[in-house]
Amino acid sequence: MNKIKTLENLQKMHLLIESECTGRPLNLARRMNLSERSIYNLLELLKDFDAPIEYSRSRKTYYYTRPFRIDFKISLSVTSNNEVTELFSGSYLSY
Repeated sequence: MNKIKTLENLQKMHLLIESECTGRPLNLARRMNLSERSIYNLLELLKDFDAPIEYSRSRKTYYYTRPFRIDFKISLSVTSNNEVTELFSGSYLSY
């Protein structure tokens, strides 16, 4: 589940960077309920995907220097005792 949580945090960070409203790294960490080190790790992960991320000191936000898109699709199905539990981006559904 840790990998799924990382992808969820990555998606949230991407949306904040895309809207250019991240704030300073410490503020972003508090906003996302993560450590500042985790924020830097997520930024590095985005950069591993060739995300063109920069930080503006005057606007106090991370932003993309050119259009960048990353799509997240998470789906997991588990069947046990005639019950199917599906996970979609962190939301649990039981049938």
